[in-house]
Amino acid sequence: MKSNILALIAAVIGGIAGYIGFFWIYKQGFYALVLPGGLVGIAASQFKSKSAAVSVVCGLLALAFGLFAEWKLRPFIRDDSLGYFLTHVHQLRGITLIMIVAGVALGFWLPFSHRNDRSGRS
Repeated sequence: MKSNILALIAAVIGGIAGYIGFFWIYKQGFYALVLPGGLVGIAASQFKSKSAAVSVVCGLLALAFGLFAEWKLRPFIRDDSLGYFLTHVHQLRGITLIMIVAGVALGFWLPFSHRNDRSGRS
């Protein structure tokens, strides 16, 4: 239980770092929207968790950080609210959606792949 909580705390810290890093990299002229979700997974994977729920929560956190970062960078012109953005996500550019999905995949898979197996070996 303790490692699950530590993994989730690390995931949130990783997501915040990824969010900040995304904007820093964007100011350098690059678009690294995969970073918030990827850092969620990297940070959470530092703690061994036997729960698949941790990986699911990390995937959801990665999705939330990715969408929030894109919304803060480029809200829709018609309505800049988060609610409008979330209901019109399907209108984002293809590369934006690919990078968000890649971040979610990393956010889910990295903690999942570091789970202990059932035989007790690490």
